[in-house]
Amino acid sequence: MSASHERAASPFKQPKAVWAVAFACVISFMGIGLVDPILPALADSLHATPSQVSLLFSSYLIVTAVAMLIVGWVSSRLGAKRTLVVGLAVIVVFAALAGTSGSINGIVGFRAGWGLGNALFIATSLAVIVASASGGFGGAIILYETALGLGIAVGPLLGGELGAISWRGPFFGVAVLMAIALAATLAFVPTLPKPAKPTSPLAPIRALRHRGLLTMGIMALLYNWGFFTMLGYAPYPMELSAHQLGLVFTGWGLLVAAFSVFFAPRLQGRYGTAPVLYANLLGLGIVMAVIAAGVDTPAVVIVAVIVSGAFIGINNTLTTQAVMLVSPVERPIASSAYGFLRFIGGGLAPYVAGKLADATDLSVPFYLGAATFVIAIPVLATGHKLLRKAESRAEEGEQVGPVLTPVTAPAAPGTAPVVVAVGAHDRAADIVDAAALLARESGSPLEVVHVQQTTVVEEQAADTEPADEARRAVTRHLERLAGQGVTATGQILVSVGDHAAAGRLLARHAARIGARAVAVGRSPRGALVQFTDGSLTMALAHSAECTVLLVDPGHTPRTLTHDALTELRGTAA
Repeated sequence: MSASHERAASPFKQPKAVWAVAFACVISFMGIGLVDPILPALADSLHATPSQVSLLFSSYLIVTAVAMLIVGWVSSRLGAKRTLVVGLAVIVVFAALAGTSGSINGIVGFRAGWGLGNALFIATSLAVIVASASGGFGGAIILYETALGLGIAVGPLLGGELGAISWRGPFFGVAVLMAIALAATLAFVPTLPKPAKPTSPLAPIRALRHRGLLTMGIMALLYNWGFFTMLGYAPYPMELSAHQLGLVFTGWGLLVAAFSVFFAPRLQGRYGTAPVLYANLLGLGIVMAVIAAGVDTPAVVIVAVIVSGAFIGINNTLTTQAVMLVSPVERPIASSAYGFLRFIGGGLAPYVAGKLADATDLSVPFYLGAATFVIAIPVLATGHKLLRKAESRAEEGEQVGPVLTPVTAPAAPGTAPVVVAVGAHDRAADIVDAAALLARESGSPLEVVHVQQTTVVEEQAADTEPADEARRAVTRHLERLAGQGVTATGQILVSVGDHAAAGRLLARHAARIGARAVAVGRSPRGALVQFTDGSLTMALAHSAECTVLLVDPGHTPRTLTHDALTELRGTAA
């Protein structure tokens, strides 16, 4: 075995195209948090009230919301790369114009243009990264998640550092960095094919006629109302400099990123989507009420804002996955419809909060934000049965969730096959061959299950590979095995976001066919992700009636007992 095959594939071995878009993602995700540290400075320098400054959020988010309805239509006609380039160019122009403006109204207007570019960019960035990821789909998604986390965490820090020099600094900084990303995108991202069927501009609006999608969208509107009330108004009672505000919101952003990527799937796998969301929304309501009650004590506001990052990270991830579960329409259309309602809530909240603060006092907008978090709970409860039914159907293998699709005729009854589950990465062939060796030694046939994931990150969802490519991957495995004299069959397991449900489905399938063992390889996403609660491997190991083995080419297969899983998880941590 070569050294390159003995090591786990690095998620960062990607083409230049993926790196170019990932860099642009970091800057794009900085966009909202970047302005937080300069809000008080803007108000002082331009002699504006907090309610006037809050319109920087409102104009940006409302235009983003409306644009979400048409970006699918635009992308299906221009193609993903052109849409990405247009979006980046619009951001560069309007960010620079905001930096040159001499009035708060001018900045508000230019932020609206920035929002249009942002909508075009975020609606296509994940799809472009996935389509360009010849270095491994799993690694490309890790790169996207990393870019999201870096953008959320670093945005306030950069905004604070540049804002300490001048309030214009963050705007010019974004313009320069996005110009670099635009040049890299033009140079390295290949032209991608347009969809075979253009998207209707009315499709997202029509999709909201479905009760499940509308319910989740209204819940997201209420959640984002509270979230952007905090983001738009919390800097004022903190009474900190731009640099200090940058540090506070960096701490907040780090918690958002960590809980979104690592803790949300774990909680979802253990307790289910709806119960976690109920508890999370209640927690946010309590935190917001603490901010309102302690609005005259900067230390209270600072600590509460940082703590809220944990709840926001969980909510962002699970809400989007819930949308994908209950929505009966295509995922890009569901993303657009959900994004519209989500950003509308975020855009209206700062404007209303400003009017309330001017008419009463600064605590009232925060109490209203706390109320919207709590009201979101009964709204979600009206769709509880729909969500629970969708999760149950997912676990039973219906198309709404993970589903197994045969590529060949199944193995003969009573043959006790060895099942191997692999994804689309460069070590898949080695893992299948290692499992084939186990099958040959036990005199069993081999069943290859190719895991085709739909990844959900924030409000975006994208298939990690086309269906025809997944089928070709299985066919290539079977042809290679036939040349080795190994009797083998093939299946494709399609999963939407919820890795644990896919693992449980695979365990039930293994029991149904009387499998001798199920083999999995090392995940390209890393051991920390693979051996945490909520992962496919953990759910499979806990649910399977047969032996589950970790096959690592060049090493002795390891049975994934409770003690082994604990050790692997501890080592990864």
